[in-house]
Amino acid sequence: MDTVVDHHPAHTAPAEFSAALRKLYLLRFVFAAVWAALLFATADTLGPLNGTLLVLYPLFDAGCAVVDLRSARASDGAATRLSGPSVNIGLSVLAGAALAVAVASGVPAVLRVWGVWAVTAGIVQLAVGVVRRRMGGQWPMIVSGGISTVAGASFFLQAGKDDATLTNLAGYAFLGGVFFLASALRLRSAERNG
Repeated sequence: MDTVVDHHPAHTAPAEFSAALRKLYLLRFVFAAVWAALLFATADTLGPLNGTLLVLYPLFDAGCAVVDLRSARASDGAATRLSGPSVNIGLSVLAGAALAVAVASGVPAVLRVWGVWAVTAGIVQLAVGVVRRRMGGQWPMIVSGGISTVAGASFFLQAGKDDATLTNLAGYAFLGGVFFLASALRLRSAERNG
């Protein structure tokens, strides 16, 4: 009986992990779309509402990385060896704390912190996507990680300009959400074809 139980999860885990990722990616798309709309509507000035939104985004990202990590560990597949979600948790929690401080200093400080976080998180996302590419649905994550890295550098540079604004962060989040949606759809297609 123990032998049957031990082998059963190994056969079902990849499909379960893929389904868990698909649901997580759909949730991330919805969150990003709503968050982007709220930030865009309040991007003119830095106040309590968008300050809260700015801190909330990386903390939500950290929460999603926790779910990702737990799903990967439960899957007994290659994803269990990933350290990327663990690194992302740390980066996102640090970004949330740094943004809480930066909000009090103004838009340039926010853009610098967000930029550094986007670069580092983008590199991690790209690496995780490359490692997971065999499971399918990861090309949007690889592309998104690369774009995040470039966008983060541009946010950091934008912070030094007189017309620095939060509007581009809304576009960045929405585009990231679209990539999560694309990856979720590709995972569903891979599940059907597998």
